[in-house]
Amino acid sequence: MAAELLKIHPDNPEMRKINRVVDVLRKGGIVVYPTDTIYGIGCDLMNRKSIERLCRVMDIKPNKLDLSFICNDLTHISEYVKNLQTPVFKVLKKSLPGPFTFILESSSKVPKILDVTKKTVGIRIPDHNIPRTIVAELGNPLITSSIKDDDKIKEYTTDPEEIYEDFKNLVDIVIDGGAGGNIPSTVVDCTGDELTIVRQGLGEIDL
Repeated sequence: MAAELLKIHPDNPEMRKINRVVDVLRKGGIVVYPTDTIYGIGCDLMNRKSIERLCRVMDIKPNKLDLSFICNDLTHISEYVKNLQTPVFKVLKKSLPGPFTFILESSSKVPKILDVTKKTVGIRIPDHNIPRTIVAELGNPLITSSIKDDDKIKEYTTDPEEIYEDFKNLVDIVIDGGAGGNIPSTVVDCTGDELTIVRQGLGEIDL
């Protein structure tokens, strides 16, 4: 059965539609959604079967899955990371919500989810109402991965209808929240003595 293409208002997401997405995620579904950078694909962090399915869709082994979560706010983050030092917290507070992925030490709550010991986790709080409202309603973070394009010139697909054509037989819902961006988030590693930029993307950060 083909996925549903669901139009959701990017600034004022309709709760009826958000609840439809949350219902699908709770049942182990996979969803494509917009963020403040590029479109992402993800599932409920607490649903093992959907994580296994996401790995198959993305053609990656579960132990090779780089964990990035979409959280709703900073309080949400504290459950999944440990040793959140004050200087790091200050940077997070200043930068989020925003186009950043922060790599942090994972708490004991994370590895048990996948039976794979992951020492670090990437945390995202996108400046976009759709994914954050989904996460708030779901009550769990979304595991997230970027939608890549096979075209080497155009690395990320920005048109939701094009994404739908590519993924309609692999996922349950593709959310159309308008055109996406084509620059990924800036990745900041917070696990060393100093914060380092691993990938410069859309977000500008002063370290």
